[in-house]
Amino acid sequence: MLFYSTNQQSPPIPFSQALLQGQAPDGGLYMPEEIPVLSAREISTFSELEYHEVAARVMGKFLEGELPPQILDALTKDAYDFEVPLEHVQERQYVMRLDQGPTASFKDFAARMMGRLMNHYLEEQDRNLLILTATSGDTGSAISHAFLGLERIKAVVLFPEDEVTARQRKQMTTLGQNIKVLGLDGKFDACQALVKQAFSDPDLQGLNLSSANSINIGRLIPQTVYYFWAYSRLSKNAENIIFSVPSGNFGDMMGGILAMKTGLPVQKFVVGVNENDEFPKYLRTGRYDKIEPSRNCISSAMNVGHPSNLARLVDLYGGMMDEKGILHKPADMETMRREIWTASVSDEQTRKTIREAWENHRLLLEPHGAVGWAGLQKYLTGLSDNAADKLCVSLETAHPAKFPEEINRLLGFDPSLPPALEGIEEKEEHYEKIPLKYAAFKEYLVSNYQGFNH
Repeated sequence: MLFYSTNQQSPPIPFSQALLQGQAPDGGLYMPEEIPVLSAREISTFSELEYHEVAARVMGKFLEGELPPQILDALTKDAYDFEVPLEHVQERQYVMRLDQGPTASFKDFAARMMGRLMNHYLEEQDRNLLILTATSGDTGSAISHAFLGLERIKAVVLFPEDEVTARQRKQMTTLGQNIKVLGLDGKFDACQALVKQAFSDPDLQGLNLSSANSINIGRLIPQTVYYFWAYSRLSKNAENIIFSVPSGNFGDMMGGILAMKTGLPVQKFVVGVNENDEFPKYLRTGRYDKIEPSRNCISSAMNVGHPSNLARLVDLYGGMMDEKGILHKPADMETMRREIWTASVSDEQTRKTIREAWENHRLLLEPHGAVGWAGLQKYLTGLSDNAADKLCVSLETAHPAKFPEEINRLLGFDPSLPPALEGIEEKEEHYEKIPLKYAAFKEYLVSNYQGFNH
């Protein structure tokens, strides 16, 4: 299978090349030329499999001919050694907790698999890679832990100093070794823009740059798996399912849409965003306007005024959007609206949802999961038929213990720490601050990594 650029100005390439390259040379994002389809019969067998086995089956459809099945089996078994709980809340509504991995975030699912795939191909090709990634919260820690200690990979993580929690920051800044962290006085979008500019800078081609953000196709494909997993555990008689996905840069949501296009029977995707409501306006009007600068909300990882993966979504529905958010060809909005429903959730509504979920159901949510749950409830309230009969799964994308100040303020207690966060307060931090200017970032890369890939 070959992968093409959403900007359609770069030649299609195999998965291994797209994975190690990150972004296409023309600034676009890679997508599969053909989307493989899993039959209803194949999907029905998933109920008897462990998570890592489902991962090997689903990802194997995209990587056929790229990776021997026995190697993919070994990589998925190594990557997915933690639980994926489905917590029943009410009627047929569940929360899928994607917060049980080593950094207590859904980003672990993509980052761990991506790191193992990259390392495999780099060993084969006897070369090194410098990973650049921007984070609005959880991506940085997930990538840092997934790539920590890999001899052929070094990583530089950029984060907005004022928009991540102390625990999120310390998960990145206490590791050292082959992981370097840069704090910037700006927004996530500005950090991401620096990374994108570095990829297209011909002066830096010798550094063998690649991305671990959700712009990398290696992040997207592993994120299709947990949608199949939830369905395999909960569905009855091949029924359709409703997923609600709290969304910022849209990588998580795109994994779900890709799963649907691969054959998963989805009735609707509910896309909850915070007060950065550029997508709800786009879905309603067909016109897209970025939010610059992005609005700072308590669901900090979703403070994105221009989601990178929106270009993939537009592409999947027959349109074309470049990396700057300019629509060159309209998408099939009618089909998109039929398959996706979206709502913006304010900070006030997010806090109310956290309180009510705990008081009414003893359901503990953090701000991002609360946006997803609030979006689902909004959608179900508007249905004309019986919502109680609908199978629904809302995604909890980070552990509540990552947001102790907000949880304590709202509920009066600190969430218990998962193993991933125990002892982190006492660890020593190391990170550098650089100006929010591309020239400063470029100088940092050249002075620190020239010669690493030779």
